[in-house]
Amino acid sequence: MGKGGGCGPSKKKLPVSVPGQVLPNARRESLPPAPAPAPAPDESPESPTPTATTIQKTNTTIPVRNSSLRAARRLKIFIIFYSMYGHVEILARRVKKGVDSMDGVEGVLYRVPETLPMEVLEQMRVPPKGDDVPVISVDQLVEADGLLFGFPTRFGSMAGQMKAFFDSTFPLWEQQKLAGVPAGFFVSTGTQGGGQETTA
Repeated sequence: MGKGGGCGPSKKKLPVSVPGQVLPNARRESLPPAPAPAPAPDESPESPTPTATTIQKTNTTIPVRNSSLRAARRLKIFIIFYSMYGHVEILARRVKKGVDSMDGVEGVLYRVPETLPMEVLEQMRVPPKGDDVPVISVDQLVEADGLLFGFPTRFGSMAGQMKAFFDSTFPLWEQQKLAGVPAGFFVSTGTQGGGQETTA
């Protein structure tokens, strides 16, 4: 037999256990101690009164103070248009009707300022404008949640009144006050193919 071999058991190996036999040198795993029983709740009258920061588990529903929900603010879509003879205004009112049909959304009509003098408008037989639609200012644009612009076509481009209004919004563009505000437009001409494709 070689050195260190033979039939003698190694000191580093545990003896083989036999069923029904208790080995004197066998390791015994110590069991963890049983958890201590939870103390009974103190129901004596000397228990401290729960404060506002104490959380208690109950089976009853506690009403929340001031639980009335605030009415959600309606989104305002500004429908801004220029209409000389009333055709684009009819479109704008139809657009407002569609916007108002959506829950939580309100359409608000505005006109852009007129740039032609009254004498020229009278010679062109332009009908007077109603007082139910106010004229918008540039500073009011920041109050809108969305913008819709309506205008007629003049020689393949938008009307000069709407172009002048867009040019006056330079301070808002410079300060990026309308960044992220969704916008759209609608146009109208007197004849088919009268410039809608270039205006749009």
